[in-house]
Amino acid sequence: MNALTHLQSLPFELDQGLGTHAKIGLIILQTDQTIEHEFATILRRDDVALYHARIPNEMEVTPETLKRMEADMPIAAALLPAQFDFNVIGYCCTSGATMIGESRVDQILRKVHPKASTSNPLTACKAALRALDLKRIALVTPYAPSVTSQMRENLKASGIEVNAVASFNQSDDFTVARISSSSILAATEQIGVREDCDGVFVSCTSLRTLPIIAAAEAHLGKPVISSNQALGWHLMRLAGIDSVSENYGQLFHHPMIKGN
Repeated sequence: MNALTHLQSLPFELDQGLGTHAKIGLIILQTDQTIEHEFATILRRDDVALYHARIPNEMEVTPETLKRMEADMPIAAALLPAQFDFNVIGYCCTSGATMIGESRVDQILRKVHPKASTSNPLTACKAALRALDLKRIALVTPYAPSVTSQMRENLKASGIEVNAVASFNQSDDFTVARISSSSILAATEQIGVREDCDGVFVSCTSLRTLPIIAAAEAHLGKPVISSNQALGWHLMRLAGIDSVSENYGQLFHHPMIKGN
């Protein structure tokens, strides 16, 4: 006898599902160990849904390896189902956006998700600097000089004075994710004290910067921006979310300037 002969059909109702305010798609590096954890903190809201796709990348971070992600980006973007009707899509690599180009990243993502707004940590950083009215910054990275120098030049080309640069000088992404938050705090406080810097940008989604932002700002009396903090803020503002947080830096007290 068929065990399902007397299967009872159950009634059900449909609702709008998760993400009634916003559905956010993220393209995360295969080697990233940090951003999902930090975003779960920044974007913890009942009406916001996060969906992740991983993009292949090499453990060694160089301009050449970063540029190779461009070929896989359409595939990774397509792993975020278009039927979800994403409000925003974020490509979660600061150095990758630097090497591939912010406009090219936007072009690729919007080809797959034409109705979604897009961002990446570099674009988000620039939007954050405008929101905070910062034009002179210190830059902290984990990268080798070949990557750090191109990021500095990109920021300078956008009208941002990068008056101090410091790096942990690492090309292994696994090592970067294991740099302690206390080391990041010490580096941020050391370079951020300079009088010719009105704020600090700590670049890289793998660095565990979120837990130290409030302490660094209190010590320096200046805004501190991180890749994950800026991207989370930018994605929220693009999705029409005006949440204010006391824990993740001065940035979250600011709206996005219209046009960013």
